[in-house]
Amino acid sequence: MAELVGFGQRAEIAAGELISYRKGDHEFIHQKGSPGWRSSDTEMFPVIGPTAEANFKVKTPKGAAIQDQHGLLRELTYIEALRSETKISFSKKYSANTAVKNSKYPNKSSAENLIWPYSFEFQKNYELKEEGLEITFEISAEEGMPFMLGYHPAFKLHTQRVSVIPEKTENAISLAAIKAVGSRAYQVPNCESIRLQDKQELKIRTEGFGHFMLWTEVDNMVCIEPITFYPYAVPQSNLHDGFMHLNDKTPVFKVFLCPISN
Repeated sequence: MAELVGFGQRAEIAAGELISYRKGDHEFIHQKGSPGWRSSDTEMFPVIGPTAEANFKVKTPKGAAIQDQHGLLRELTYIEALRSETKISFSKKYSANTAVKNSKYPNKSSAENLIWPYSFEFQKNYELKEEGLEITFEISAEEGMPFMLGYHPAFKLHTQRVSVIPEKTENAISLAAIKAVGSRAYQVPNCESIRLQDKQELKIRTEGFGHFMLWTEVDNMVCIEPITFYPYAVPQSNLHDGFMHLNDKTPVFKVFLCPISN
């Protein structure tokens, strides 16, 4: 486990997963073992959303890829690349057409192996700064590779007076409204910043994603997920409609977790 300390903040990362982020004595991250979700954060790549109704196939320029819900990146293992007192980096590498064992098979999926027809390297970086914790994602692959990207952090809730407020609006979204949408997740389109109002307020600001979706089934946590595409906007057979494509520059996506003093 790695620990970053600085600016009155502390972050703990285990195998690339953010398992704790504190300012002072306030914990912002959902704790494993608590009701709601078995993880605290993960990434959705190279697809977002379910694929079961499309027989776990997603169209690409190189033919059909076998992908389960939210892609195959989460099945790969992060390797630590560098570390300092306030910064740490991890990477995952994948070789085109390599079969990756699907951890959901056979209990939750009929797709035993997942396959993607492109090689890529995915880098995840954490850095503590005075304003908060910056998380960046960098994707290296051949030009033209299609992809979607979503970051899936879960935030611990401390009170019953929780609301989620998208930027440029005072229209608060309640937990009840998020739960009512169910597994499809609550869509927040064309938004790059959201405030989570709780005992300690947190601003989640992004660059490169463009949208959010919100999900929870419990009262003690909420997932506020930056995404490049809301997958339930199209039938699963047309999930490829949501792809971005790599150009000749390495894309960088950013998420800033910024505590706001009460």
